[in-house]
Amino acid sequence: MMGMEWLRPAAFFGSILYALIGVLVFWISFIVIDKLTPYDLWREIVEKQNKSLAMVVAAMCLGISIIVAAAIH
Repeated sequence: MMGMEWLRPAAFFGSILYALIGVLVFWISFIVIDKLTPYDLWREIVEKQNKSLAMVVAAMCLGISIIVAAAIH
């Protein structure tokens, strides 16, 4: 029964809650960084196909995700 601890409702819903909080914090931080840059990140990446900027934004997203995960953990 030791391996079934994650099936408890409190643990399950707690995990869901922290996942939603993490996604929300990530999304807000992405919007803030998007507003701080002098151009529209989404338009540059999607419409203009700027692959270099997409790589930088991907690295930034991974960094923010690691920080959010460490803060929640």
